[in-house]
Amino acid sequence: MTMRRALVLLVCGACALPGASATTPRGPTLGFGTRHGALVPLAAGTDTEASTNWAGYAVTHRRPFTSATGRWVQPAATCSGVEATYSAFWVGLGGFAESSFGVEQTGTQANCYGGTPSYTAWYELFPAPPVNLQLRIRPGDRISATVTVNKKTVLVRLRNVTTSKTFRKTLHLKRPDIASAEWVAEAPTGCDFLGNCSTLPLTNFGTVAFSHASATVTGHKGRISDPVWATTTIELRGDLNDPARPSSAGANAIPGAIGADGGSFAVTWQQLAPPPTTPPSG
Repeated sequence: MTMRRALVLLVCGACALPGASATTPRGPTLGFGTRHGALVPLAAGTDTEASTNWAGYAVTHRRPFTSATGRWVQPAATCSGVEATYSAFWVGLGGFAESSFGVEQTGTQANCYGGTPSYTAWYELFPAPPVNLQLRIRPGDRISATVTVNKKTVLVRLRNVTTSKTFRKTLHLKRPDIASAEWVAEAPTGCDFLGNCSTLPLTNFGTVAFSHASATVTGHKGRISDPVWATTTIELRGDLNDPARPSSAGANAIPGAIGADGGSFAVTWQQLAPPPTTPPSG
């Protein structure tokens, strides 16, 4: 597996986020999707891979998936300086294999604009562009997400459990990708108006805790660690040395082990270690 679909932002320094108030810091407007994110095995014979933009867990099965669900606690963005940074947390179907042609996903973001944090909710049926939601998100809010696919019908449900507000929408997609299910913290991708795309700097989100993560195939529902399917751990490595598709996330995001319940884990932001210094000769 060498590629991953990404939540994509069309970078526009003079555009406000859809639905933002006049006092919301300026930032990118949501744009179109693209393939992005090289993956490499961390060690032979393991089920852990390194990605340029994803951190979390993915499951695959010989039968197609019909739904994925999960919860997380919205993390707080630590903003410093004026550099814009971005992070997304989501549940979805598709996008995991090199042959993937789409993703059906919904989640939240924690971004920084000019040193000010910003939080939004969204959904995306790639390759259509992401859509921002009128669902208020604050740090510490408990979020629940479900994506369900029935033939060409996609049901997206995102609930702020803390505020008891829910977004629910039924959509139609000509060709859903249902070959995998994922629970991910992501460094989104930014594209300019010429279509040049790269991983955006990853917001310091501290730790995001996922729970109640489960997926369904025809006739079976299980947690991430269910032995019925293959489970892959994905580590975001912002310092991958990949000349063909380098990551500019500028940080790592590492998922912890799956909890005893089989459906909980945490992803932790990590500052990159400085490169080793070469001692002076002589």
